[in-house]
Amino acid sequence: MKIDWRNISIKDLAALVCRKLNDNNIDAVLVGGACVSIYTKNKYVSYDLDFVSHTSLKEISRVLSDIGFRRESTRHFTHKDCPFYIEFVAPPLAIGSEPVKLRKTIKTRLRELVMLIPTDSVKDRLAAFYHWNDLQALEQAVLVAKAQKVSLREIRRWSENEGHAEKYGIFLETLKK
Repeated sequence: MKIDWRNISIKDLAALVCRKLNDNNIDAVLVGGACVSIYTKNKYVSYDLDFVSHTSLKEISRVLSDIGFRRESTRHFTHKDCPFYIEFVAPPLAIGSEPVKLRKTIKTRLRELVMLIPTDSVKDRLAAFYHWNDLQALEQAVLVAKAQKVSLREIRRWSENEGHAEKYGIFLETLKK
């Protein structure tokens, strides 16, 4: 299959990366803003795809080079014709102080994509709001919560465990607007 790198969607690129990694026995999960883009059908557009994997970056680099991605820095990979870049964030797969237990698998025309479930995507974005006062991340959390079925009970529980019950209230107020 010929890839139109300049016009590839973030969802198709994520699935392609997952396929290449999986074909080489590398487990990786999509996290961050790319999940928001996919869950909101690009109401928020991210140009980076963040993955978490326990495999060495040297091995990941070898696999991604097969599809034209080159390692630009420690964790960043770019393709000369692709508008997106790929980053591998340090493991473990966790949001705040809690490990991620569930993953969502989405079938695409380029195979399967493994990513955070919608509730964890909201928590991931709220973590940036809670810890760094990132208002854009708060808006992203709201977008996902409005576009997908999420567990507000679970998000509240997690928020309280993270020590951010007050900021969870801000999230709820923003969600109601």
